[in-house]
Amino acid sequence: MSTTTTTTISLPATTTDPLKPPPPLDTTTHHLTPPTSTTTTTIRQDPFSLTLTAPSLLALSTLLILATHLLPPPSLTLLLLLTPLSLLIHNDYLNFLRLGPGGTPSTPSGYALLAWYRLFTLRDPFSPPARDPGALPAHGVLCLGGGGSGKAALPYRPGPRPNVAGLAPQRQLDQHGSFVADRRLRAALRGLCARDPERFGTATSCLEKHGLALFARHPRGDGAGGGGGKRGRGAGNRGSGCVGEICHIHATDRSLHLSLHPDDIREVLEKRWGERHPMAWEWPVRSPVPTTFTMIYAPRDESDLRIVCRIIEAAIWYTLSEHVEIPLPPELMA
Repeated sequence: MSTTTTTTISLPATTTDPLKPPPPLDTTTHHLTPPTSTTTTTIRQDPFSLTLTAPSLLALSTLLILATHLLPPPSLTLLLLLTPLSLLIHNDYLNFLRLGPGGTPSTPSGYALLAWYRLFTLRDPFSPPARDPGALPAHGVLCLGGGGSGKAALPYRPGPRPNVAGLAPQRQLDQHGSFVADRRLRAALRGLCARDPERFGTATSCLEKHGLALFARHPRGDGAGGGGGKRGRGAGNRGSGCVGEICHIHATDRSLHLSLHPDDIREVLEKRWGERHPMAWEWPVRSPVPTTFTMIYAPRDESDLRIVCRIIEAAIWYTLSEHVEIPLPPELMA
């Protein structure tokens, strides 16, 4: 027989200082002030390439001739290997920085850690994880009538998938979504907290270290907060100190990260609304994110926004085993 316990949490502080108290729960109704600009940040990833002009080609040829005569063969071989390798690493590091702030520090040490994790990334981010028969809840809610919700299955997302790059951070390179849809989504999450402050709150994501996140104050005690299972590897993973984090929104591309039941992940993948995080592996090393961690593409219009809200409701279901609806606020003035 499965047992369920309840854990009460406090929202994470926006500072890393453990001596400072967490910020107060954000439960007020926010009237958003339009920013001075609605442009979307361009996230560029440059391929590795070299362009040699005639003078540079002549100089390179001269250096190679000199090196052939002056250096012993082992040193020359090492030089020929390290030169293009160092240029490749430098280009890859610049692409890492261009992704913007995320859960990994934008430093050489952060890049080195991701280079290690890259050895274990998922080979197919469009295949759902295996179900754990002992995990709660026992099923998803996004399929036709799933979980007794009585709602229709998800429609297919129109158009091609966006291009996605990065590990931590993982970001969309195009189709960044609507600025108005992003504002309404944030207002909807804050509105949920205002209506039910005893169960929900918003704060800075403890997984991303940036961006608005929705938290459950009383996630299930079986590793939930975005995923149960034997490993307790939900988005509210106790080991990472992120107990209760349901989802977070990225400011740069307006996409989201959240954890879902494997049934719902399958539905999201098949209908092209998102993809699994490349670090959501099961083994051989422990990943900093749960196996159910999923990227949801940025909403582009009103229709996308309503589907994204349904997916967040499914993430709440995976965290609390309760059906919670997220009504959208009226369209905000630009």
